[in-house]
Amino acid sequence: MIKWYKKALFENYANFNGRARRKEFWYYLLANYILLIIAAVIDNAAGLKIGVLPYGITYLVVAFGTLIPSLAVQVRRLHDVGKSGWFILVPIYNLVLYCTNGDQGENDYGSDPKSTGDEINEIGTE
Repeated sequence: MIKWYKKALFENYANFNGRARRKEFWYYLLANYILLIIAAVIDNAAGLKIGVLPYGITYLVVAFGTLIPSLAVQVRRLHDVGKSGWFILVPIYNLVLYCTNGDQGENDYGSDPKSTGDEINEIGTE
């Protein structure tokens, strides 16, 4: 999971081109939510909350720091199913697209990430 998160966050920080597999997208999303929860817990424990909000400065730093890569991985995931990145503006339909298997072979947005040797295997070694 961490390797997929690092791939989306560091290797493709603001890369809105190309394609992202379901695995990359969902592992990135899971790791990001875990980090946001940890940041909110730190804010609450340290008394850094902003007013009545359940989060504070730590949460905001993590949230804003991962905003661009979050948008980028979503756009690349939409590209994997052959849709334009502008579909990000249709949230309900996106859930279906995020769960749909990507186009096999090359599409308008690039080659199939499953067939390019871009696999990070399950046991954590490359």
